[in-house]
Amino acid sequence: MGQKKDLTGSEKSKIVRYLAEGCSSLKIAKLLKRDHRTIKRFIQNSQQGRKKRVEKPRRKITAHELRKVKRAAAKMPLATSLAIFQSCNITGVPKSTRCAILRDMAKVRKAERRPPLNKTHKLKRQDWAKKYLKTDFSKVLWTDEMRVSLDGPDGWARGWIGKGQRAPVPLRRQQGGGGVLVWAGIIKDELVGPFRVEDGVKLNSQSYCQFLEDTFFKQWYRKKSASFKKNMIFMQDNAPSHASKYSTAWLARKGIKEEKLMTWPPCSPDLNPIENLWSIIKCEIYKEGKQYTSLNSVWEAVVAAARNVDGEQIKTLTGSMDGRLLSVLAKKGGYIGR
Repeated sequence: MGQKKDLTGSEKSKIVRYLAEGCSSLKIAKLLKRDHRTIKRFIQNSQQGRKKRVEKPRRKITAHELRKVKRAAAKMPLATSLAIFQSCNITGVPKSTRCAILRDMAKVRKAERRPPLNKTHKLKRQDWAKKYLKTDFSKVLWTDEMRVSLDGPDGWARGWIGKGQRAPVPLRRQQGGGGVLVWAGIIKDELVGPFRVEDGVKLNSQSYCQFLEDTFFKQWYRKKSASFKKNMIFMQDNAPSHASKYSTAWLARKGIKEEKLMTWPPCSPDLNPIENLWSIIKCEIYKEGKQYTSLNSVWEAVVAAARNVDGEQIKTLTGSMDGRLLSVLAKKGGYIGR
């Protein structure tokens, strides 16, 4: 026995019209030549209609609970809305309501990569700013290392894609496919380097000093005048290979000691203008999601990008130091966001 066909839209309209005329379900079945049970089932379903949705009463949030949520959000950065409300012992609140409440007092943010500053860090940053507030920063050589990988930083390959086009799929290799360690310095409107650290060399105190001897001192510093050397201040951060007793004593034998070697506060990459130079270079070498197939090719890209940085850009970076120091003091040692 074949499967019976469902009622068509036309048949359903006729049933409604016949019912309005006072016809019984049996008579309608005979008129439409359909099974009586089919007609009765349609009439019963039509009379029942849709079940109304029963809305559950929403949990009301008191002013006291709102204050607790605000305090919890401040104490639990990057926590989920559920975790924040559970810490306040507030239950029965749907996610949409939790998010709407938090949106008025907080923002969804990603974790920052900068190290956290404690009270000691902030005090040392303020002391550093006060110490060098009257310094002629055109005589300071700002130095640092940067590592560049073949694949580039995650999340940078982003841009507009034409309609109908597919986004390119980037290569993903373990540890970015390897990388090159680069050292450079900036002073006034001049770029020193960049110099490439030999592949496979781990910079400890001995290898760092040997690297400076082979690159910075032999290729740049020795060409400078005696008056320049006398007034130049050498800046480096507090990496273990930089701040060790061995490195400090070695630099002292080179004449870079006491006031000629700048002290550096902890956790302060935002105070070093060469960090902005690294950003300029990385934006250039990784633009449009650029990736590299060899360490030599990425090094050549770094050299080419560094050559395109003119003296005015460098002067802008080194000339920003007075403003950075004032910002540190104004923020009581906090990050200045540069």
